[in-house]
Amino acid sequence: MIDSVLIVDDSLAVRMDLADAFEAAGFHAIPCATVAAARQAAAADTICAAILDVVLPDGDGVQLLEELRAKEHGAQTVIVMLSTEAKVEDRIRGLATGADEYVGKPYDAGYVVGKTRALLRARRIAQLGARPTVLLIDGDVTFREALREALVAAGNDVILAGTGEEGMRMAASQRPGAIMVDRELPGMDGASVIRRIRLDASLRGTACVLLTGSARPNAELRPLDAGADALVRKEEALDVILAHLAAAVRAATSPASLGGSTLLGPKKILAVDDDPDYLASLGDVLRADGYEVVLARSEEEAIELLVVQDVDCILLDLTMPGLGGNETCRRMKGSPLVRDTPLMILTSRSDREAMIDSLAAGADDYVPKSGDLTVLKARVRAQIRRKQLEDESRRIRDDLMKKELEAAESRAARELAETRAALVEELESKNKELEAFSYSVSHDLRAPLRTIDGFSAALLENAGDQLDEGNREHLRRVRAAAKRMGELIDDLLEFSRVGRVELRRTPVNVTSLVEVVVGTLRRADAARSVEVVIDQGMTAEGDPRLLQVVFENLVGNAWKFTARADKPRIEIASTTRDGARVFQVRDNGAGFDMAYAQRLFTPFQRLHAESEFPGTGIGLATIRRIVERHGGRAWAEGAVGAGAVLSFTIPQRKK
Repeated sequence: MIDSVLIVDDSLAVRMDLADAFEAAGFHAIPCATVAAARQAAAADTICAAILDVVLPDGDGVQLLEELRAKEHGAQTVIVMLSTEAKVEDRIRGLATGADEYVGKPYDAGYVVGKTRALLRARRIAQLGARPTVLLIDGDVTFREALREALVAAGNDVILAGTGEEGMRMAASQRPGAIMVDRELPGMDGASVIRRIRLDASLRGTACVLLTGSARPNAELRPLDAGADALVRKEEALDVILAHLAAAVRAATSPASLGGSTLLGPKKILAVDDDPDYLASLGDVLRADGYEVVLARSEEEAIELLVVQDVDCILLDLTMPGLGGNETCRRMKGSPLVRDTPLMILTSRSDREAMIDSLAAGADDYVPKSGDLTVLKARVRAQIRRKQLEDESRRIRDDLMKKELEAAESRAARELAETRAALVEELESKNKELEAFSYSVSHDLRAPLRTIDGFSAALLENAGDQLDEGNREHLRRVRAAAKRMGELIDDLLEFSRVGRVELRRTPVNVTSLVEVVVGTLRRADAARSVEVVIDQGMTAEGDPRLLQVVFENLVGNAWKFTARADKPRIEIASTTRDGARVFQVRDNGAGFDMAYAQRLFTPFQRLHAESEFPGTGIGLATIRRIVERHGGRAWAEGAVGAGAVLSFTIPQRKK
């Protein structure tokens, strides 16, 4: 698909000049002399880019810019303002309104086309991701077109240039992934192009292939010395040339990874002077040297411009009315936007004190005005080169610091992981020791406890009639305490066992398991009539033995705490909550105060007196341990006198 470019200017010469340049570059140009014609053209065609004059016969170019931006997909349209530098406020207004670039008249048509193409490509990279881009520099139109078609068919975007100088400009603005250049070119030859590429920080990693029609011996020496990745004869088949290119790209460093700005592309200079004649001549000289020049006639205009316009260097007159050069310099250098931009003071004064004051104000250089601007141009180049080298050094330092930080974070993370692992080993060991100790103590307590209970029973049986009622009651309390101690030991042993036993997950029919538990409770307490509702089809993936312990405790608690209910009812059900399967045991018994809910799952923590509801306070702690070993969690909800709901989850194992 051919990109359409809208060119709006009331000058026929400008319209035709730009239309010819864009058509030659492969665009479809739509020249218009008025705002009305531009509106009609934009409505009838999809506009990828627009070149707009500011002052038009029937309207304002900046207002047209706003209309184009407001259209559907208008945010993706590349818009370049093209107008005279006489009114700085037009540049400020255009850039502030949303122009991508502002080019002052007189202009270079090749630069306008190249800038538009670069902006289009950057926008598409941001939207869709980039296709490989190859810059092909060759003066032979027939060979160039044949190779272009082969490159496009292989999935590349192709940028064409006919001379070495044009190719250098394209390389600077487009940042291609690879460059193919003919050895024999008018002006700068192919080897010189590659040498210049290799000297540029932002392009030196780009794959470079030199094309040659020469069969002379040692023809490869100079190109390879210049930095070419490969030398390919033009008489080779196109698929062989493409294979050489692919190999060079694989071996090259990606230019995107190098970052930084390039010295090869045109730099933008802001010149500030209240003398219009000197300012105009300065602009002409700098443009002739390949720079873009933005002109401002006061410090205020310059400061406003810098808010919307990035520049690579600032030339500032010292003796202007208003703030003056030094104070303007201080303000500019105090702004984060301009702080690192080279700033040079220009003046007719040559005294030492004036130079010291300007440098103290933050200027990077102090250049006397003269009719010969050769020195000024050299010092501008030096300042821009210094800035680029500083940026590259800063980038390298930042990359090194980032890598050092990542390495330090990696070491810290590794050390933390190692420390954590050591603590978890240690913790598991201590837990095992504690569980073994608890099991041993609980087991060893059984023998003396049986002795106490046995001798107390024998004493009551053999000598009970010789004791008064008070002493017999003492012995009965000893036996009751021994019995309770035995229950506590049994629960402690169970609590310890569930932490040590190997977990064996299998599919479990929870409904059948619960029915067995309820049947056992009914047989043990046949005098009670309790309504029990059990969901059908409940299943889980867990350890059957441990899940039986869970439901024995939960249903047993519900059975116990509904003892004083008029119509005791227990429901065992399963539901889904937040995507997880939840099991619930609900009763209408004594309930509890939610303020103490967390205490329920702590060993030996009980919310009811022993005289009301007997128990050891170990059951719910055992439940939580089993559930957590399965990767789930347990919680309780209730209200005093309104029953309770005990819930837990058993997650499915990951496949």
